[in-house]
Amino acid sequence: MILPRANTEKGTLLRNFIVTVGLLGIASLLSFLYHTLANNTVNIAILYMLVIVIVARNTTGYLWGVAASVVGVIAINFFFTAPFFELNFSLEGYPITFIGMLTITLITSTTTTHLAEQTRLNLEREKILMEAEKEKMRANLLRAISHDLRTPLTSIIGASATYLESGASLSEEEKRQLIGNVHEDGEWLLNMVENLLSITRISDKNTAKVNKSLEAVEEVIAEAITRLKKRIPSASISVSMPDDLILAPMDPTLIEQVLINLMENAIRHSHSEKPIDCRITTEDGFVRFSVYDYGIGIDPDRLANIFDGYSSDENNSGDSTKGMGIGLSICKTIVTAHGGTIEARNHEHGAEFSFTLPLEEQS
Repeated sequence: MILPRANTEKGTLLRNFIVTVGLLGIASLLSFLYHTLANNTVNIAILYMLVIVIVARNTTGYLWGVAASVVGVIAINFFFTAPFFELNFSLEGYPITFIGMLTITLITSTTTTHLAEQTRLNLEREKILMEAEKEKMRANLLRAISHDLRTPLTSIIGASATYLESGASLSEEEKRQLIGNVHEDGEWLLNMVENLLSITRISDKNTAKVNKSLEAVEEVIAEAITRLKKRIPSASISVSMPDDLILAPMDPTLIEQVLINLMENAIRHSHSEKPIDCRITTEDGFVRFSVYDYGIGIDPDRLANIFDGYSSDENNSGDSTKGMGIGLSICKTIVTAHGGTIEARNHEHGAEFSFTLPLEEQS
């Protein structure tokens, strides 16, 4: 529900008034208590200056800080400078003191208000940038979905149409091949749905963060490999990691999805029969997950935007039937939401995808 602007402005005005009057009242009460114990106007003036800074910091606009400055200086003259309970600007040297105190409090108040306003603008700018990043992510996902869904769906429709129209004239081997293609494409589409459900768990939240718990890295990797082998029974994966137990805050289901995406890409797109390597290392407060394959590597022209979820050249995909785009885009989104980084590079014998996660919860 969006409140009318007039009501919002009235609420802000009332809040600023209550904050200013309340803090000046507290300052005056404390000053009276202090004045009964020690007649020291300088310390009372410092107390008022402190309260004026707090007023300026916790109100909007310059008016309230300036008003608090004027009221504070007059209160010191009226209540705590002889003759008491009278305004007297004729005391020797007092006009200079009055002008000096008023100038100091005004400068302090306006500076504090300016800093508060800059802080507010910076927060708004960060929100705008975050929203822009979310919009970019949505646009990339839409492009990736349209790019990656088109070919397998076309293949399924074509294979099923061929079977329905010419089934009687096809050999058993040709029928099995058509059904096998449909089955493979159907499994890939199911995997995409799992990816989209994973990203929904992040997108449905008001912030870009995820619910994390302290998890054993070894168990997360083992579960990811188990899930991958159900999809690709022939997958050959070797794992190397330190002997010490590694615990990291994460959403285990999402990180398992990242690992599955990277390992499946390595198997399907490397064009190699060699096993893939999954290596775990720790470095400077982070745990690094690296997936190595020993195949054709990545086209250097794709490295810069490989996680954007879209490739302008469809022929660049290692597998013309199913691209890597949406899976890698989702990997980046998940890892970023965990406060980590993800990267891709070529090594001497193939490609490496790696990502990091903080070993401690970030505020």
